[in-house]
Amino acid sequence: MNLYEKIDLYKTAIDELHPFEGELLTQIRNYFRISLTWSSNALEGNTLTEIETKVLIEDGLTVGGKALREIFEALGHANAYDLMFTLLSRREITEADTLAMHRALYKDIDSKTAGRYRDRSAIITGSQYPVCKVSCLPDEMKNLFSWAVNERDHYRPVEFAAQLHKRLAFIHPFADGNGRLARLLMNAVLIQDGYMLAVIPPKLRREYVSLLEQAHRDDRPFVEFIAERVLESEREMMRLLHIPRPSAE
Repeated sequence: MNLYEKIDLYKTAIDELHPFEGELLTQIRNYFRISLTWSSNALEGNTLTEIETKVLIEDGLTVGGKALREIFEALGHANAYDLMFTLLSRREITEADTLAMHRALYKDIDSKTAGRYRDRSAIITGSQYPVCKVSCLPDEMKNLFSWAVNERDHYRPVEFAAQLHKRLAFIHPFADGNGRLARLLMNAVLIQDGYMLAVIPPKLRREYVSLLEQAHRDDRPFVEFIAERVLESEREMMRLLHIPRPSAE
């Protein structure tokens, strides 16, 4: 049994006992809101702990000694996460959705660049590959979402999610927040297809960054890395819901 077959086997086991809708959907949304916000920000250098993120988002209590930007990053990500769940009513991700999600992420950090493509050149530290030129950004983004519409059903859902992440990251359309946004879009398409979220813990940052860089040449290891994160979320959900491992595994 390969990785993707195991993911679908676990998904079936979860869906049979607890369909991905109603109360379970609400619980999943609440459960991952803190962990995804904390982990995604931590991958980018935010020093808030998971507990501090929870206190800030759920209780509205600020954390002493933390930079205001880090607080706004957590609040902005939580807002973008909530917006992500409004996309469940349709099985698509549009350019307008992407701009709105970035605006939610960055409106309190930099209102001038929030929800707008960058207007200057960018270099990704540590990468040997150039990102999209400013003059090509509008066309590249339109091409990205045209690809998403036309090619989505040609991939397994988890593979498509990883591909969307990779392609947006390579374009690097915004002045800041590209990694966070790529992970949000990836998870948006996962939940649209009824899959668990892919949460990348900070301890795996080096592997994650390395595989994303390698994906310029060979993206299979990166796609499999994302698939492993989905499988791990399924295992966690099965543990929380007391669902036994499938006998066919």
